Amino acid sequence: MITYETHEVSSHVLTPEGVQIVREGSHEARVWAALPERGSAPLGAQDLKRAVGDEAAKVGQGRAFKSGWIAKEGNGFVKAVPNITDTTQIELREVESSGTLAAGEKALSELRKRKLIIQRKGQWFTVNKGTNFSTSIAKPETDLTVDMLTSGSWKKSTFKKYNFDADGIPTSGGALHPILKVREEIRGIFLEMGFEEMPTGTFVESGFWCFDALFVPQLHPARELQDTFYLSDPSTSLPPPSDYFERVSRVHEHGGYGSIGYRTPWSHEESHKLLLRTHTTASSAAMLYKLAAKCRGQDIDGDISAKPRAANPHDDGFRPAKLFSIDRVFRNETMDATHLAEFHQVEGVVADRNLTLADLIGFMRTFFRKMGMKNLRFKPAYNPYTEPSLEIFAWHPLLEKWVEIGNSGMFRPEMLAPMGFPPDVRVHGWGIGLERPTMIRYGVNNIRTLVGHKTSIENVENSPAVMF
Repeated sequence: MITYETHEVSSHVLTPEGVQIVREGSHEARVWAALPERGSAPLGAQDLKRAVGDEAAKVGQGRAFKSGWIAKEGNGFVKAVPNITDTTQIELREVESSGTLAAGEKALSELRKRKLIIQRKGQWFTVNKGTNFSTSIAKPETDLTVDMLTSGSWKKSTFKKYNFDADGIPTSGGALHPILKVREEIRGIFLEMGFEEMPTGTFVESGFWCFDALFVPQLHPARELQDTFYLSDPSTSLPPPSDYFERVSRVHEHGGYGSIGYRTPWSHEESHKLLLRTHTTASSAAMLYKLAAKCRGQDIDGDISAKPRAANPHDDGFRPAKLFSIDRVFRNETMDATHLAEFHQVEGVVADRNLTLADLIGFMRTFFRKMGMKNLRFKPAYNPYTEPSLEIFAWHPLLEKWVEIGNSGMFRPEMLAPMGFPPDVRVHGWGIGLERPTMIRYGVNNIRTLVGHKTSIENVENSPAVMF
């Protein structure tokens, strides 16, 4: 409807200092005016400051000497010429009246350098009638309808032009939570290393599988109410296999397999209590029991030993296995910035003959190297069901300190022998949390903003894919 042209203009205006010079004269002119004639008593530096001010004396002296207007006699100053022309004041008056200088850009640049003027840019437009000029505004049509085709009104209608370069409306869809992204990355590392994922859907476990089968004493503090969530209805579990239950209770109470046991009374009631599992090692124990089935001469449904037993009288039925799980566990924790009552545990188990502690350390280094953690340390630790046991530390470059990232060890004979494993079979086990690596990866300092009602949906949608 209209056409327009853009015009740009630039001009200069005075700064407050420039306005003062227009009114009172430049600093150098004021210094010259304050000094006595040559032959009279010179004016000292302090007296000059009192006469024109500190700023004018400081700036004006140098420029007045440079212009040859003043001279130094003794400890003071006198006029070197009888008359001067205050060029700075004259130029600023011209800028004030016209916005520019006839002397050109060089003179303007000098005044800008002295911060006496500043440049202002302006813009103005000339508007002309276009070919489709109209005094009324009609909304252009956006769609060609059946009614327009039927009536023929489309011939006189104005249609809005399509903008093929415009971005479309962003599609909304689901997004993986940061914890799930880290979970999938760790799961991929396990599968890459030849591990098989364990079924871990049993959030409710018995005290037998969660503690007793792992050779955790029945009087251990972790089994107290302040650490473990117990169920009230139902409160007891179905009995485990009777022969295995008998072997586990015997090694706890009286010892065996080279151990003296705990020498404490065995409680069937404590073993049958139902609880929310405190670690996924309870599932690992059940899977190891199935793995040892053929060693005991039994067949169990869902046996993970996929290879058939060879017809060999010297074959004891054992098959090596590498298992892992990533799932939720529950502990009666006081919730704070780094602790929740429900969190995820990453666990791995390797079973083979004649494994050593060196094998465990070497495997740990390989596993964590794939996660980007190359600088590791191992510290001796205590776990009821592993001996020896190691805490795993990694150097955190942002925190500039060693941080604990996991726990590991070799399962004790008191745990493995009652299951039926041959004496030369050793099992490595280790576990790490899932939330802490996620917090480090995404820069989260409070776990309650990672999970729970304070989680930002926008952050979940925009969080990048994790790559260790």
